[in-house]
Order: sequence, then C-alpha cells, then structure tokens
Amino acid sequence: MKSLWDDADATRAVERMAGVGRNLALRVYSSRLIGADHDLVLHGGGNTSVKGKHRTLLGDEVDCLWVKGSGSSLDKVEPRDFPALDLAYLRRLRALEALSDEEMLNQLRTHLFDASAPNPSVEALLHAFLPHTFVDHSHADAVLVLTNQPNGEALIREALGERVAVLPYIMPGFPLAKAVAELCERSHDIDGVVLIKHGLFSFGATAKESYERHIALVDACERLAASRAGEQRAVTAPTSRVKLATIAPVLRGLLSEDAAGSDSGPRRLVMEWRGGSDVLSALADPSITRLAQTGTLTPDHVIRTKAWPLVIDGLAGVADVRAPIEAAVTAFRARYDAYFERAAAGKTATLKKLDSAPRVLLVPGLGALCFGKSKADAIIAADITEHTLRAKLLAERVGRYESLHDDDLFDMEYWSLEQAKLGKAGERLLERQVALVTGAAGAIGRAVAEALAEAGAAVVLVDRDEAAVQRAAADLETRFGKGIALAVVADVSEDASMKTAFEQACSGFGGVDVVVPNAGIALVRSIESLSSVEARRVSDVNYLGVLNTIREAAAVFRAQGTGGNIVVSASKNVFAPGKDFGAYSASKAAAHQLSKIAAIELAPLGVRVNLINADAVFSHGETASGLWQEVGPDRAKSRGLTMPELESFYRDRNLLRTKVEARHVGAAVVFFASGRTPTTGATLPVDGGIVEAFPR
Repeated sequence: MKSLWDDADATRAVERMAGVGRNLALRVYSSRLIGADHDLVLHGGGNTSVKGKHRTLLGDEVDCLWVKGSGSSLDKVEPRDFPALDLAYLRRLRALEALSDEEMLNQLRTHLFDASAPNPSVEALLHAFLPHTFVDHSHADAVLVLTNQPNGEALIREALGERVAVLPYIMPGFPLAKAVAELCERSHDIDGVVLIKHGLFSFGATAKESYERHIALVDACERLAASRAGEQRAVTAPTSRVKLATIAPVLRGLLSEDAAGSDSGPRRLVMEWRGGSDVLSALADPSITRLAQTGTLTPDHVIRTKAWPLVIDGLAGVADVRAPIEAAVTAFRARYDAYFERAAAGKTATLKKLDSAPRVLLVPGLGALCFGKSKADAIIAADITEHTLRAKLLAERVGRYESLHDDDLFDMEYWSLEQAKLGKAGERLLERQVALVTGAAGAIGRAVAEALAEAGAAVVLVDRDEAAVQRAAADLETRFGKGIALAVVADVSEDASMKTAFEQACSGFGGVDVVVPNAGIALVRSIESLSSVEARRVSDVNYLGVLNTIREAAAVFRAQGTGGNIVVSASKNVFAPGKDFGAYSASKAAAHQLSKIAAIELAPLGVRVNLINADAVFSHGETASGLWQEVGPDRAKSRGLTMPELESFYRDRNLLRTKVEARHVGAAVVFFASGRTPTTGATLPVDGGIVEAFPR
C-alpha cells in the first residue's frame, strides 16, 4: 500500500477550506485519502479526529475535539461532518467506573459546541482519551487478514514488531476507550494500536504523520500476508446454467416479510448482483463452504450483511429452483432465530428481533446476490461481500480464518448506537420497491419515473430510444442517488423484447413491484382514410404493448409471491373519443378493457390493476411529449389554432380550468402504488374535469 499524500493537494485543500483552520482542513484532506481506499474502509466505516482550540461566543479559547460524525463516509467528508466537542470535559469522563451507551451518547451530544451538529462517532471518547493531535482508525483488510486468525497477535507482532500495541477484542464504547488509553500510557514510542478482529488506530502530531504511519502499518501487514500466502492457486470457476433473472424474483419473494399494520404490502428487499471473475473464482474455492459459516471481517459489517451469508449450491440442471431455494432460506431463518434466542436470553434488556432473512446469498457459478432495503444499501452489502470473500480466502492461505464469536457479532448487530446509523431517516413511501415504467423517456414517462424515485422506489426505465432513456436514467441517478435507476432499451410491441426487459429488471434489482405500462403513440386520421396497416401500428404499441407488459409483469409477480401494482396510463379518449382519433381511441379502449380483465385475473396474486386517464399533457420540463409533437399540429389546424393556443384550449375546456401536467400523472401513479386504499380495477381521471369523460 502506497501513501497518496500530496503536499500540493494538501495545500490546495487548506486554501479551499480556509475558514475552518489549517488542522481541520488537513484532517478532512487525509480522511478523504483513507476513505478513497476501499482496502482501508467501506461505506461509513472507520473514523478520524483532530484536537485543537475552539473560540467560544464569549471569546474563550478552549480545548476541542473534532471527530468524524456517525454515519458519514470518510471519502466524502467536509468540515461540517466533524462535530466539535468540549475536549476537557470528555477527558474527565475517563474517571468514571462505567458509562452506559445511552449516557455516553447523551454526554457527547450535550457537550457539542454546535447543537445542530451530527452525532459524533461512537468511538469519540477513544479519540478524546488519546493524547495525540491526530488519530486515524480503519478496518484495513490486511490487518484483519492477520488478526482474524487463531494466532492473530503473533502474526501482528511478526508484521509490525513493537511499532504498535495490541489489544484483544473489546466491544466499542466506553470500556474500549479506557482500555486503549491505558494501553497507550503503558506503551511508549508506538505508532498505533491494533484491535484484534476489529481494526487499526494510528496517531501523530500532524495529519501527514498519522496518515503515513497508518499506510506504513497496513503495508507491512500486506507484505506479511502475501509472503505467508504464497502463490494463489488457480480455481476453475464454471458459470451456472441457471439464469439470474430466474432465481432472483424467487429469492426476493422468499426474503420478504409481512409488515404488521401496513397497507403497502410486505417489507421487500432490493438486490445488487456481483458476478465478476473474482467472485466466481472465490465461490468455486473448496474452502468457501466452511468460510460461509464464519462471521464478518469486522463487527461493523454485521449491520449490513448479517453475521454470515447463505450458500445455495446445486441449482444447475434443476427444473424447479423454488424448492431448493426455499429449503435453504428456511434453514437460514431457523439458524438466525436460534442465534437470536440464545444470545438474547442472557441480556437484561428486552430486544426486538430483526428480520431473519439473509442479506447475502452466495450461488457458486452465478455470483453473490446481496440485498438491502434500498439499492444503495444493497450496493453497500455487495461491496462488503466482495472484500470479505477476498480477505477470507487470503486468510485461509495465511493460516485459518477465525471470526469473532457469534455473541460478539450479536452484540454489535443489536447495539442501539449501530442501529441508529441505519434508522436515522424514516422510510419513504415506496422504499423497498422496484418500479418499471415503459415509454420512460417521454414527458409522462419521465415524470412518473421521477415521482416513483422521489417516493423511494428503484426504477427501471424502458424505452426504445436508447439515448433518451439513458439520459433519463442518468438524471434520476444525479437527483436521487447512484444505482437508483436502470435504463433498458426495449420495444413494447415485441414479445421477446419485453421478456428481456423484465429479465434485466430482475437481474438489476431482483424483481418488480410496480409496473406502469405507459408507452403510447398517436395518429390523426379519419376512419375513411385510416389504413389497416396504420391502425395495426398504433394498436401494436397502445394495446399489444400493454398486453406484453402486463403478461411479463404477471410472471414476475407470480415468482415473487408478494403481490404488486400495475398502473396503466390510459387516456381521457377511452370515455370521450375525438374526431379523427379512431386508431388511438380504439387502441386505448382495448388496453383499458384488457387492464380490467387483468384486475380480475391477477387479484388472487395480490396484484392490483388500476388505470389513469390523463388529458393533454404537452411536456415535462424540457421534455416535450412525442405524442403531441406528432399529432399537435394537425389537432391545432383542425381547430384553427396555433400550438400555444392549443394548450390554452385544452386548459380552458376542463371544469377546473387548469393545466394538466405530467407531474400530476406521476402523483396519481404513486397513490395507486402505495396501496393506501384496497382498490383495483379503478379508473382515475387526471384531466381537470371533462364531463363527457367521467367514468361510468
């Protein structure tokens, strides 16, 4: 491992953050260097601090500790992510014999200099009790490869000699903070502390010194691990004949759990798949079965991945994969329940059991299927899984991987301070759900996709315009987060194309819960001049496109077994057709009737099918409606109007004299998708009130 410190970059960082002082600016700079290396920390892991002087409102200069806020990620930290605390007061706490976690958090919050600052790291007292100006903490893979061994301390001594002090595993919190401080006072001239099966602390008088000591210590561990492991043996990694899209929705359904008192259906999970050559090779290694039964690399990971993964092998060549998958998941749940009952029995506090579903499923030949309540959480679990597989296999080559005891992992998994990291914000309305929208690059499609993403859903955007749908997906990711959107190029009028689209949705997110058949085209022709070829072209998209979408959605819903919602974008023309609009109105009416049949047929699966009849949506932001671009000039001409006048005409003809916008359709879709009312087979007008289009 090499130091990434660059004096010129450090100087620029100090200049950019001139208002916070040199030391805090360098603390931010070096923290980002640590966070950028995923062999050191992953997704909020690790923490850093700096000590200095803080000027109070009264002008007093007092000792201060700036420590990384709980839940923030080192690679993206800014000065605001380092809450400032009264250092002198925190150090007085060391005299206490004991301090509960809740009181520790209370003492930290009540001794912030800014009441609006984020919660300090749960290891803030450890940083406070150390005398050093800068302190860096990571969960470096190389350190864990050596410490997670039966002879972990001896290996650390071999790698680092007397440059560090070594401490057996102690649960983070007040006891660990005191133990590290006492150890450092007994040990002189050390560069850091290694916590067995936890991680590494380094310290120094400057940001550069602390950071470069950290890198040097990790590098020495890497070198020893490499020398002990020897040359890596080649492992054949066959690819499974079982399709990811086939097993993902089955798995996703089996991992879902009932949500008591909720109208929105089961508590689902969203998937991230990793199937690169490194993962496949790891899963083909003969030791993987034993390693899968062992715990996490560092206890912090347990809240993301649970204590161990589930291995499901032998699916290749099996006609019905549901039975072996269900048996494996059932066995995992039983193991987890027993783990909880045994560990919770010795606790004085009453603990509420978390769900018993695995978060990581390893399928040899296929890859790692990782789950979370959102795509972001699933990505975190997947990143941790890849590092865990690589580190555990390296540890096996060094010696024999040995994790923390289940009781220690349980204490971390059910530690209130760790759970707080996951529960800082309440779940959004459609979080845990996956939505698929056809015609997603158009005005209404983009608005619907945005509304679904804003409500928390992961969104699959389907359109035949590749460039446009890619732009739409990229925009969603910019606004709502990496991984939230998947662009799929498909033609709704082609059976095979839509089958592939749903397979991509299942491979990308694990399945689908909300489906919005929205793609449509229009044509202005009188019946006398309407050819069967033209009518068929419109029908292929507006009617058969809906049929193809609902049919493929039904197959996924059946595999998942958790219900779902289909919200069809129909049209005001279903009830109030217009002159020269025969092909469009008839095809929309056919799709409307088909959707009501779908409501009847899919109800036994818990699937609701509802419809939205919108009128005259011309654009969404800078995205013009393709339909109105095509038919608008003719509709305006037939009424003796210009295009701007046509929009005013449609606004003024409805009862509310309002402009119908694409966002209104999006809001209607979210309403149906939320399951707030037990409604299916309904048609909701979004038209400002067109009397002749009232449903009847």
